[in-house]
Amino acid sequence: MHNNYSYWNCFSIFASYKLCLLINRLILLQMTTGRWIRFACILGLWLFLVYIVWTRAEHNFMTVFAIVASGIIVFVPLYKKYIRK
Repeated sequence: MHNNYSYWNCFSIFASYKLCLLINRLILLQMTTGRWIRFACILGLWLFLVYIVWTRAEHNFMTVFAIVASGIIVFVPLYKKYIRK
């Protein structure tokens, strides 16, 4: 049996590194309080909906695809509007 632990560990380290870079970039942009609250509300709602889907749906490719696609649909426009200029 093939062990993918090291692959997923590297992926999580890479993802956390990218998340740290994103947070540092957000801090450097000094977003206004209103933008932070708006971003936090959207993030909280998306995480809540992902939790509902993940706990009640069957875990297969379509569930993961729906979660990833919804994340892209929600957060890419926010990234383009507030971070990348």
